[in-house]
Amino acid sequence: MAGGGMVTTGEVKHFEGKATVYVVLTCILAACGGLMFGYDVGISGGVTSMNDFLAKFFPNVLANKLRSAQTSNTYCQYNDQKLQAFTSSLYLAGLVSTFFASPVTRRYGRKPTMLIAGLCFCVGVIFNAAAQDLAMLIIGRVLLGWGVGFANQAVPLYLSEMAPTRWRGGLNILFQLAVTIGILFANLVNYGTGKMKHDGWRVSLGLAGIPAGLLTLGGILLPETPNSLVQRGKLEDGRKVLRKIRGIENVDAEFEDLILAAEESKRITSPFRNLMLRRNRPQLIIAFIMQFFQQFTGINAIMFYAPVLFQTLGFQSNASLYSAVITGAVNVVSTVVAIVVVDRAGRRILLLEAGVQMFISQTAIAIILAVGMKNGVSLSHSLGVVVVVLICVYVSSFAWSWGPLGWLIPSEIFPLEARSAGQSVTVSSNLFFTFVIAQAFLSMLCAFKWGIFLFFAGWVVIMQIFVILFLPETKGIPIEEMEVVWTRHWFWKRFVPDAPILDHAGIPTTDDTKKSNNLKPATTNGADNGYHNNHDAPQQA
Repeated sequence: MAGGGMVTTGEVKHFEGKATVYVVLTCILAACGGLMFGYDVGISGGVTSMNDFLAKFFPNVLANKLRSAQTSNTYCQYNDQKLQAFTSSLYLAGLVSTFFASPVTRRYGRKPTMLIAGLCFCVGVIFNAAAQDLAMLIIGRVLLGWGVGFANQAVPLYLSEMAPTRWRGGLNILFQLAVTIGILFANLVNYGTGKMKHDGWRVSLGLAGIPAGLLTLGGILLPETPNSLVQRGKLEDGRKVLRKIRGIENVDAEFEDLILAAEESKRITSPFRNLMLRRNRPQLIIAFIMQFFQQFTGINAIMFYAPVLFQTLGFQSNASLYSAVITGAVNVVSTVVAIVVVDRAGRRILLLEAGVQMFISQTAIAIILAVGMKNGVSLSHSLGVVVVVLICVYVSSFAWSWGPLGWLIPSEIFPLEARSAGQSVTVSSNLFFTFVIAQAFLSMLCAFKWGIFLFFAGWVVIMQIFVILFLPETKGIPIEEMEVVWTRHWFWKRFVPDAPILDHAGIPTTDDTKKSNNLKPATTNGADNGYHNNHDAPQQA
């Protein structure tokens, strides 16, 4: 039984609203948090391939790199734990910061959280660009990590809450589009600064101040989301913002929905404890597993270390940076495809199609490297071009699937009272697995060699099975009506009471819970498409 049919029209509420110029511009500015995240992802691989950067901070790695050029051990030339710590320290700091960002987001709003993120980014950029020793460099990366934690906590929530239901997927993916643009921008910067004779790495690290400044500006100028304003008791302000972002005067139905969600939210004194309740288990499991799978596609292993990886495969320094720029451009274009398609085709179809594409491309790369790099020889020019093309095929499939949907789906599935805590789990688990990959990839490349691509291809197969069986479709469901997804799913309905015994946001009422004990299980005729009719009985815990 597949786990994700469509919810039929009429089972959920549909609210009026337009994709106004104001809300689009607002979402674009908010998405600058993704721009900074992407720049940080892309810049580290470029600077760690620059000889003057290695000479100043990692002389042992430079010596090993020059020595490996004379031997056949090209896979291991960058294998150094301190070098990997330079990249991964940002993500470990981001993981810790999310647990501080969650209460800030809930108590003070999404906007102040983005402002704190921007300020952390700005200070971190100063430390990195002016670094005189490894300690100063790591401190800068840690500050950037705090910015990543706060930005990734607030921005996806902000986008999901500001966007009209019909365009929520596309507008939310602006965050991932900004990430890909940040990666491309970083690759272009590295390509230019790589030709500088001295301190090109300082320019690369210092230009991160541009996206950092944009996010700080957004934290000052952007309006707060109506969901957050209502949750914090600012009802009239919430109604005004809702009218402005929807482009219509009559927002009563959606506003009443926000009030009901906020009332249930106020009943929750411990959001993280509430997150662990049985009725929130489907959302929690899916949010966590999607972050694991997103990183174990292997994408960040390529994006972190693209120039390093291409040099390992035998490309010269400029050629490796140029190849990284090409993959970065493919990443951006393919993310635009996701924005256009996600609210038409749905989430599941993009994930399933991309899984096939990623598996084929990664397997093909592994075979080419196994055959073409025997006895330590570099790839021939023609095979090198084929590898770049296959990596682009792989990157494109990720960019319209697990990349944006890994953030979109968790940001839209939690009820309001658990949304901030749920996003905290999403961000922290994402950064944890990102840290693991960043810290381990160069060592894995040294140990597995071409087999590293088969390692990630194996995980793609497992992801496909998970999507088919356990991931329901969320396209077109209003964000405050998402509980219907779980009550109709063949597997998750056992954790979430059915609609007849739910008050708003999935909280069972005392009277209805008592009545539910007298209901009999319903049966279905025909094939099970993952959802059941409106009269399904609840599955009691």
